[in-house]
Amino acid sequence: MEEKRRDRRISLTARLAIKNMSDSSAKPENVEIDVLNVSKTGVGFICDTPLLIGEMYEADLKIWTDEIIHAFLKVVRIEQTEDERYMCGTIFIGLPEMNAKRIEIYDMLNRIDEGANQ
Repeated sequence: MEEKRRDRRISLTARLAIKNMSDSSAKPENVEIDVLNVSKTGVGFICDTPLLIGEMYEADLKIWTDEIIHAFLKVVRIEQTEDERYMCGTIFIGLPEMNAKRIEIYDMLNRIDEGANQ
């Protein structure tokens, strides 16, 4: 997947519970996904369920502190992998500034840690 983000990505391993926000009759469904990266602007992940570009999904993202960030994600990119999975790029819609700052702080701490270990 070609890099298109302006913000540095942070790698996480987590799971999301998502719900399609475009379908009012849709019930929340736990979909197994593997988070590849997260930045203050969005999340990249791989899943077995085909999602739709342009659709919004409600998500609960478990972050590195074991806290849950409740967010709305819009799918902007999907690529099918060789093993029949889907690599998705999403952007946050209306992410509260406090949660964006949590991601920025974690990124800053990672950069300091990486500098100390070089």
